[in-house]
Amino acid sequence: MDRISVGDDGVGRCSWGNGTSDYVAYHDNEWGRPVDDDHRLFEKLSLEGFQSGLSWITILRKRPAFREAFAGFDIQQVSEFGEDDVARMLDDANIVRHQGKIRSTINNARRSLEVIDEFGSLGALIWSFEPDPRPPTWDATTPESVALAKDLKRRGFSFVGPTTAYAFMQAMGLVNDHWSGCSVRDVVEGEREGFVRPVFGVDQ
Repeated sequence: MDRISVGDDGVGRCSWGNGTSDYVAYHDNEWGRPVDDDHRLFEKLSLEGFQSGLSWITILRKRPAFREAFAGFDIQQVSEFGEDDVARMLDDANIVRHQGKIRSTINNARRSLEVIDEFGSLGALIWSFEPDPRPPTWDATTPESVALAKDLKRRGFSFVGPTTAYAFMQAMGLVNDHWSGCSVRDVVEGEREGFVRPVFGVDQ
């Protein structure tokens, strides 16, 4: 597969970013841009868990429905979900009705609160696994994603294997995996250079 392709608008992008109009918007405006907001980090970690075994475009198109079902991925609210909420979501055809993933998201909200209590923010823990700068890769995992997944699992998180962890790291800007020649790569790199990483013990 070619790493770069030119879209109908004449713009060169990472080849996957020209697949659909949804992908174009996601590639150009979100993927790889550094994020430290705990709600957005929790949302993406949750959606990556739901993606397991599915395509990202499926999850991306259902994202508005997921946000509605999970109270905007407000960590505190999701942590308080109970059996009625699980039943409600299992009856919601607009999301992925997978009981294990629904329960995992609720569990991970509770574990996220524990991380926030310990580190000051979820971002402080996540960004502590940022690798040194390196060229883009097509690898499904990296040593850092393996370490992040291991740490999250040790803390009781679920549906956070090394592949899921690396897709999460790519999307949230811990690495810049836009290929050379992609119209967004330098923009993302500039944002990463100016990005203030969250620090242990400092509230968001």
